[in-house]
Amino acid sequence: MRVNGSATGRLAKLVTLGCAIAVLGACSSIRESRGFIDDPVLTRSVQPGIDNRRSVEGTLGRPTFESQFGEPTWYYVSSITGRRPFVRPRIRDHAVLAVKFDEVGNVAAVERSGIDEVVYLRPDGDETPTLGRERGFLEDLFGNIGQVGAPGAGAPGGP
Repeated sequence: MRVNGSATGRLAKLVTLGCAIAVLGACSSIRESRGFIDDPVLTRSVQPGIDNRRSVEGTLGRPTFESQFGEPTWYYVSSITGRRPFVRPRIRDHAVLAVKFDEVGNVAAVERSGIDEVVYLRPDGDETPTLGRERGFLEDLFGNIGQVGAPGAGAPGGP
């Protein structure tokens, strides 16, 4: 009987050890890549004066987004986030590759920026703060009474 008790004790210790390892593994950080996968060899191969839109698209693929105004620019955005269970994801690494083109479509410049230029916005609840005064319900309802056709208001059909 002593042998069975010893075997049961070992089995219980192994199960406890297995559960402890599983619990600790569940607390590890989850790493996710978002956007463009930044490959330094490929991004360094794009050269101003040598490449054009077609060669950049062949090397790096389609951009994350393009500029709509001003100088034609393609942006390749890459982020690596880490997330622990029950916590919001945090940005671990962030890179933006901006490829600027001239009017003919040749690469004019290649610029890189990192997490140091990221701006964190904190919205104020569910409302957007605005300038001016707050109007109440009755002011909204009756606010225009007497305003239409008042002297100096520039009523329609005047001289």
